[in-house]
Amino acid sequence: MTIRIMVVDDHPVVRDGVSLLLRSDPAMHLVGAAESGRTAIERIAELAPDLVLLDLRMPDMLAPEVITELRKVRPSARIVVFTAHSDHQGLRAALEAGANGCLLKDVAGTDLVSALRRVLRDERVIDPRILPSADVQSDALARSGLTRREYEVLRLAAQGQTNPEIAESTGLTRNTVKTYLQAALHKLGARNRVEAISKASEAGLL
Repeated sequence: MTIRIMVVDDHPVVRDGVSLLLRSDPAMHLVGAAESGRTAIERIAELAPDLVLLDLRMPDMLAPEVITELRKVRPSARIVVFTAHSDHQGLRAALEAGANGCLLKDVAGTDLVSALRRVLRDERVIDPRILPSADVQSDALARSGLTRREYEVLRLAAQGQTNPEIAESTGLTRNTVKTYLQAALHKLGARNRVEAISKASEAGLL
């Protein structure tokens, strides 16, 4: 099965470098690139990538804005921020906007391929050198027993999104969203959505 990957970065050397790194996995195919956020939004429907590698600093738009717009056009695509800046405050905003992971550009080829495959399995992958506080949330998630998908659906619910809106932003069906929310409620010992959000917040998840 071919995995379609799109790179969004304004530096040609990075785009070429990713192409070389992906050669270690013949299933991963670079279908195209964009040098700006606006170009990425225009091209994503045509390229139909399964995964987007997005530079944190684009010349025309902030990464969180690009992520939001890409999600509207292709909700099913996984988006991984690919950056040279391990401590940039924009990383947190990118994750909150829905990025499925953050990786540093000095990652080795085999590590990149491994990380991308984990993201495609619905894991949220963050380089341990990025945002150390994210590890705290990971620990809280492990204690809660929630899967990444259950947590993501609950996080969107906490932002006030309805089930149809969550389905649209994640690429899931409405029934699947409902199933994930019910599972999250059960694991948190909550009777309804409001109580689940409250318990998740108390557990350090939101």
